[in-house]
Amino acid sequence: MKILVMGLPGAGKTTLAEQLHKKLTNCTWLNADEVRKEADDWDFSEEGRLRQAKRMADFAQAQVDQGKIALCDFVAPTTITRDTFRADFTIWLDTIDESRFEDTNALFEWPTQFNLRVADWNYDIGAIVDAIEEKRNA
Repeated sequence: MKILVMGLPGAGKTTLAEQLHKKLTNCTWLNADEVRKEADDWDFSEEGRLRQAKRMADFAQAQVDQGKIALCDFVAPTTITRDTFRADFTIWLDTIDESRFEDTNALFEWPTQFNLRVADWNYDIGAIVDAIEEKRNA
């Protein structure tokens, strides 16, 4: 199962992913910033973002092929980046209206397809885990 935790920079993606990683069994967590560091590729153009989505999808699929849950957190700012990633479960962190990055704000497309929308910081981590497990076992 590939899980995407997406939203604007500063929305809390990494914080939520870290909490989920501790709760989900047989789970590998891939943070986009760390993956980008390894690739030495800090291009935030639309092409660079699409390349990163493909890279994250490939790394995540490798984990899924080993029988693991792949938990990935990254902005995924456009419909095409989200479609490229092909998540089995998408969590949209909708906790802020804009980030500190003007270019990301301008590029960001509010998602219309997601499994769970987290709209405030007081989310129930247990309920999120339950929603993931329900989808996983469906």
